[in-house]
Amino acid sequence: MALKQPGVGIAITGCGSAAPTAFLDNQQLSQIVDTSDEWIATRTGIRQRRLAPPTQSLATLAAQAAQGAIAMAGLSPTDIDLILLATSTPDDLFGTACRVQAELGAARAVAFDLTAACSGFVFGLVTAAQFIHTGVYQNIVLIGADILSRWVDWSDRRTCVLFGDGAGAVVIQANGRDRLLGFELRSDGTQNHYLNLNYQPDPKHLTDDLEIGQGTFQPITMNGQEVYRFAARRVPEVIEKALFRANLSIEDVDWLLLHQANQRILDAVADRLNIPPEKVISNLAKYGNTSAASIPLALDEEVRQGKVQVGDTIVTSGFGAGLTWGAAVFQWGR
Repeated sequence: MALKQPGVGIAITGCGSAAPTAFLDNQQLSQIVDTSDEWIATRTGIRQRRLAPPTQSLATLAAQAAQGAIAMAGLSPTDIDLILLATSTPDDLFGTACRVQAELGAARAVAFDLTAACSGFVFGLVTAAQFIHTGVYQNIVLIGADILSRWVDWSDRRTCVLFGDGAGAVVIQANGRDRLLGFELRSDGTQNHYLNLNYQPDPKHLTDDLEIGQGTFQPITMNGQEVYRFAARRVPEVIEKALFRANLSIEDVDWLLLHQANQRILDAVADRLNIPPEKVISNLAKYGNTSAASIPLALDEEVRQGKVQVGDTIVTSGFGAGLTWGAAVFQWGR
């Protein structure tokens, strides 16, 4: 495709979210594993998590979030040029974004999945911006969606207390003034073993001298202490770098919107950056860790409650498996 005039800015003009109606609170969870509401809440800040039934697909959840974002932006599905689906739990390993495109009726849109785990939304935001900055696309839907309950070991209290299901989406449009003010993305594969959802092959003999592996993915494993140390150290650093690129200081930030992993991590990052609690967006008590969905889901709640206003400066950061982490500074609205 031939490029249009480069140098176009972006604006985030709509948001939406969706979550299963069923939930599992800490008291109910204590009937499944040896834990308690006090133990979970004091260590994570989580009180309950939404869980998808077997009949709910990731595509449907993602499409519901996208519909809300498209409507808020004042667009129709046929206006959308590109759909980016950030997820680690697709319905189909070949990709789920095209199924979302079909459910939305976004016939003109190119669609593909992007996998960066809990950093997926931030990585997706920067990816979407490049398509607009180069003039290729005008209207993009970025969705973060995960159904992590599919891959949780419900007998492992170290991990099953953390994760929930949900989806969030934003519409990103070409704009005369660039509202993406700065970003920084990072990866470190040497720490990959701290958080995994690994494929486990089982040997299968095809002939006497030929063997392949056919297995399945294993439940989530995590070294929580190391992930906490990583996030508490690296997230403030990457936020400071993004703010430097934006030529802004902490005092210019209206909202800190972190991946909703653990309230202790949110508090540690805010303390390190000297950001007061009233500027920290947090809804993980109701949803738990929804991976790529957590940032846009929390953003949608704050916008619809009237807390985030047009022109507000938001610094957001995602961090997690890979290990990956990144930050972006943007202003809400045109």
